[in-house]
Amino acid sequence: MKDFKWPKHSILAIAVIATWIKTVIVYETSFDMKIENAMQLLILIINPLSFLLFFYGLSLFLKSQKARNRYIVGGSILLSFVVYGNVAFYRFYNDFVTLPVLFQTSNFGELGTSAAAIISWMDIFYFVDVLLIIIAVKFLPKADEQLLPIRKDARKAYFVMTAAILFLNLGLAETERPQLLTRAFDRELLVKNIGTYNYHLYDVYVQSKSSAQRALADGSELVEVSNYVRANQAEPNVEMFGKYEGRNVIAVSLESLQSFVINEEMNGEMVTPFLNSLTNDKDTYYFSDFYHQTGLGKTSDSEFIFENSLYGLGRGAVFFTHGENTYNSFAERLGENGYFTNVMHANNKSFWNRDMIYKSFKLDQFYDLESYNVTEETSVNWGLKDIPFFEQSAALMKEMPQPFYSRLITLTNHYPFYLDPEDIMIPEYDSNSGTLNRYFQTVRYLDESVKEFFDDLKEQGLYENSIIVMYGDHYGISENHNKAMAKYLNKEEITPYDSALLQAVPLYIHIPGSNDGQVMDNVAGQLDIRPTLLHLLGIETSKDMQLGADLFSEEHEDFVIFRDGRFVTDKYVYAGEVCYDRETGEAIDTEACQPFIDRATQELEYSDQIINGDLLRFYDTETGNLLIDTNYK
Repeated sequence: MKDFKWPKHSILAIAVIATWIKTVIVYETSFDMKIENAMQLLILIINPLSFLLFFYGLSLFLKSQKARNRYIVGGSILLSFVVYGNVAFYRFYNDFVTLPVLFQTSNFGELGTSAAAIISWMDIFYFVDVLLIIIAVKFLPKADEQLLPIRKDARKAYFVMTAAILFLNLGLAETERPQLLTRAFDRELLVKNIGTYNYHLYDVYVQSKSSAQRALADGSELVEVSNYVRANQAEPNVEMFGKYEGRNVIAVSLESLQSFVINEEMNGEMVTPFLNSLTNDKDTYYFSDFYHQTGLGKTSDSEFIFENSLYGLGRGAVFFTHGENTYNSFAERLGENGYFTNVMHANNKSFWNRDMIYKSFKLDQFYDLESYNVTEETSVNWGLKDIPFFEQSAALMKEMPQPFYSRLITLTNHYPFYLDPEDIMIPEYDSNSGTLNRYFQTVRYLDESVKEFFDDLKEQGLYENSIIVMYGDHYGISENHNKAMAKYLNKEEITPYDSALLQAVPLYIHIPGSNDGQVMDNVAGQLDIRPTLLHLLGIETSKDMQLGADLFSEEHEDFVIFRDGRFVTDKYVYAGEVCYDRETGEAIDTEACQPFIDRATQELEYSDQIINGDLLRFYDTETGNLLIDTNYK
């Protein structure tokens, strides 16, 4: 054994194998990716290999063993941070990092307790392969330097093998999921089939392509999109159109509020007593089958959808990536009709790039952190508590010229859902998830704050002449807490079917004095809010480039598309690449869902085209025609 010589590329082999094994273990332990058959498992196991062979194999072009080892160690550290970054991001968003998200660095300083809640000392194990490689470099006998030069034919054979494994991976993936690379919005599907590392390379390609879209775009691209929008418009309800013309519009974004708490109890405690009372209120339209349609932008996506009736982007936040685009927002339409338009949010004005994109929305004013009196006693978690926020906002509204449109963004019911002791109104839940346990308490506080806000509006004399719209902005409890959710819902497990239906959020349109409120059970989503409200105010939208439809229209379709390609109709639920019968929850033949799958893919692509190409700069919203003037390019 004394004369035994380790193969000269043993460090390379150790690096590939160690990082490969670690990555597969991370897939299994840190990501909730559904594996349905042996082929999907095989693809998941082999998909990191081609990239790792290529990435670490680049060391073969270096001339000395020392340089190669330094490259391999440095590379392993880099890849470990890539993996860990995805794990941490997945814990918070139940999704994978995209390139645009990495450039949202101005938000990182605001994460505070949210970031601390997703990091654990156990996370050091995500770097175990780095340690193994360093140990190998230090303790394995050094190869004879005279044997180090790499023969070109050996290097060529190595990379031919790498390419063969890549094509094997892609071939199996394409067999398992045809047209895989056309579904860039479904990141879990991509990671499951081509791997985390190759996914990030593909992400760079897609981002580069979308960045080039604006420079190469012209108005002709809008023709097909416009035809689709016109074909799917819903005519306004004649009785409802203009019925509340001239009223103030007060829109409240209910942070992280999902419908599973409405009209429900938690261990005998009523979670949302005030919102429950509104579901049967004579002045309230309550939409009981309504869904958020946000992506990675979360609250900012819900804002974007509300204003524009377009989807957010599948790979980042529109607020960051396309803040200077031309839009035809809800605020702009109201401004054209004599409204004073504003957003009220007690946070830094630059957070989520709001100060920039609000200008593109043509909002008259942003009441940001500096507009509020914020103290340590009135703050928790992400900032000003909702009760003082609403109280101060109502006082600011009193001074506004009327009619006005104010959109308020709440904060307290935000992950990780902490409250000061004096604000706790009900006990915690008793599941294995601290997040879900605390969620019921912060939801109860949010409900109380809304109740007091109604009183504040009445006190300021603003209640009677307003339309008060309240909606959940996005989910609060991610699929990472499915075990706890199953306990609360008294289910054995949470299936993809259940997860899709859990994306339901409440929508209330409260119109004081209307006396014709009712529970509306049509399937609907956030894209529908803009046309619905504009029609209630008597503002025509037939020439607007919007994808939503009036909720009161007899032509409204029971079909809502999620940003990740899932959808819900009155008959079907499509989730996890499976078509389910809506009533029974049983998986059925995908053919039943296929027309809706095609429609969902097309609609998401059209929305992306509008945003990535900044196509509304070529569109005349007054006439509905393309702008010919080349100065708009």
